[in-house]
Amino acid sequence: MTRPLVLDGGLATSLEAHGRDLSGGLWSARLLVEEPELVSRVHREYFQAGADVAITASYQASVTALTERGHSRAEAQSFLSRSAELARTERDAFGGGLVAASVGPYGASLADGSEYTGAYGLTEDQLHHWHRERWRILTDSGADLMACETLPSLLEARALARLLEETPHVRAWFSFSCADAEHISDGTPLRQVAAELAPLRDQLLAVGVNCVPPSDVPGLLREVAGTGLPTVAYPNSGERWDADTQRWAGTTDPRDFGHAAAQWITDGAVLIGGCCRTGPEHVRALRTLVDALPDQEGSGPGH
Repeated sequence: MTRPLVLDGGLATSLEAHGRDLSGGLWSARLLVEEPELVSRVHREYFQAGADVAITASYQASVTALTERGHSRAEAQSFLSRSAELARTERDAFGGGLVAASVGPYGASLADGSEYTGAYGLTEDQLHHWHRERWRILTDSGADLMACETLPSLLEARALARLLEETPHVRAWFSFSCADAEHISDGTPLRQVAAELAPLRDQLLAVGVNCVPPSDVPGLLREVAGTGLPTVAYPNSGERWDADTQRWAGTTDPRDFGHAAAQWITDGAVLIGGCCRTGPEHVRALRTLVDALPDQEGSGPGH
């Protein structure tokens, strides 16, 4: 078993912790335009906390979303490239690590919650076409790999898998939003999704989950492990949104998060990190966990 790489935590969570209001359709990607220095600072904080991998601020950015908000096409393309440049600069200043270009789902650009359903009303060909421009920009951005994340449907996974096939020099992970401990958000068994992606194993760093409750991760990783693919897990903190009280409920203790992650490693995860409501303290707990593992030959993917 190789030592897993530690991903960063929630970018938006950390930006909000710095006092920024991220409401609006661009979410954290808005700060690529307005405050790129703060995006850089958050990347720096995660590297300082022990992250091996920085995920760029391009999750909710797209040329379409940016041009709809008054930017030229050239400006929109430059903001996407900037997302990788900011992370690479902090990585280089820190002295090492990897940069993963975030490829969020089509639903993230709509900012209507449909990244948790996949109910877009689009065909696979339409999704392939929509993702292509951003994919080309990000694969040419100097990022080390692509993070296809919070994917809700098999249809969107197929569209992105086609783009990965079209760029054989690129490596990526695919992670999914899920309905429960066996199925992704559109109801497809995660094992089935992973099996469809398995022919791309030479380009796939891992297949797994993000933006799910930590309690669902072990079952979901077992679904992927059954296909023989490496796994990735970066769930939410463990809190849940209580619509009645309009507040988060549940535990956010980084120590609990670190204890839960020990099982993900046992289950074979090669990439571990945090998503919503996680911050540098959660990454620090993961770093402590990984550093305490017995010395082994090699480390996570790409190392």
